[in-house]
Amino acid sequence: MAMHAVHKILARASGTDSVKPGEVINAKIDIAGINDIYLTALKAYGEMGGKEVWDRDKVVFFFDHNAPSPSEIGAFNQREMRKFVNKNGVKHLFDINEGICHMVLPEAGLVKPGSLIVITDSHTTTHGAFGAFSTGVGSTDLATVMMTGEMWMRVPQVINVKLNGKLKDGIMAKDIAIFLLGELGTKVALYKALEFSGEIIDALSIEERMTICNMAVEMGAKTAYIKPDEKTIAYLRRYTDEEFYLDETDVDFEYENEYFYDLSNLEPQVAMPHSVDNRETLWDVEGIDIDQVFIGSCTGGKLVDIAAAAEILKGNKVAKGTRLVVTHASKRVLEKSIELGYYKILLEAGAAITTPGCGACLGGHSGILTDGENCAATSSRNFPGRMGSKNASIYLVSPATAAATAIAGRLTHPRTNNEELKIKGVIKNGINNKK
Repeated sequence: MAMHAVHKILARASGTDSVKPGEVINAKIDIAGINDIYLTALKAYGEMGGKEVWDRDKVVFFFDHNAPSPSEIGAFNQREMRKFVNKNGVKHLFDINEGICHMVLPEAGLVKPGSLIVITDSHTTTHGAFGAFSTGVGSTDLATVMMTGEMWMRVPQVINVKLNGKLKDGIMAKDIAIFLLGELGTKVALYKALEFSGEIIDALSIEERMTICNMAVEMGAKTAYIKPDEKTIAYLRRYTDEEFYLDETDVDFEYENEYFYDLSNLEPQVAMPHSVDNRETLWDVEGIDIDQVFIGSCTGGKLVDIAAAAEILKGNKVAKGTRLVVTHASKRVLEKSIELGYYKILLEAGAAITTPGCGACLGGHSGILTDGENCAATSSRNFPGRMGSKNASIYLVSPATAAATAIAGRLTHPRTNNEELKIKGVIKNGINNKK
């Protein structure tokens, strides 16, 4: 039977030669991660009689959602988790200064093609960009994994989304993700695997691929997958010398469904309030006044995102009446941003730069919105109340669009010729390949 690469990962994890869609398996987990907002996982672990974690090297704690803690409850959660880590000798704790789980995990050399990763975060699909089977799980599931190293899974069907053509200047992976959500909706891949392939995927940097895989969960996907290539290996080699498990889909594998798009004429996209699939082309909604611009999160705080924003912001100022909040995805990204001069550009433009982590994305701190405010954000969701008030409006955009919008004070195309903005930087396709 022809198996897709994600099925081969699950077959290996379940100790069998093959698996098929719909089959329920018991899989051995390679990495199990828990965020600082899920103390309930430790409570469940104790209630189920947990004594010691199954593998001290494979359980990973991340303090990213509340970094540093903005509340007494958040501080309590982190204190209890630190105690648990120390008591159990857990090797990996990424504290409040390290960054978002989806950025620090590969930076720590803990993501490999063919690995099976579960984290208490829905956007764990991000690691499909490395050829891993990665998915978000609940607190009870994570507690079970901490005890046994295993959990049950239903083998998913696989959908292929093939993207061809050559992107225009100013178009980023976030535009692609929003476009696909507008085309396919939020239920196209419920409990299914989404594979992304084609010329455009091949041309994207690993960080841009991460953005697309990240937002696969917004299409309902259980996991995402991009076939590892030389870029994948080169990226991971920065952080580990371990051998990688590489495999490809059998050429005769039959997808449940396939979608084909030529994105040569794609323009910047906007996910309008209050749904990720409420998509409009930027040209059609330009001019909406924006109170806050947020550049950050696991879809918008990577180095490629900071670089894109800095290129446009260089020599410009944030518009009066508009505030710009920037949150780097990890400490390593922040260090590189300083080294390459992006940090200084952001400061000189008028940005407020916060501690690496999730920041304003989840509405817990570092940029909460009040009633009636509009925010252009590079984050992953724009549901009512996501960043504070349920009466605020969130417009999801790419980092390039966000930067141009910060300068104008209103939704603005990053390739605008409006002299009023005095935008000196123009995003080129090649920026995704800069180091």
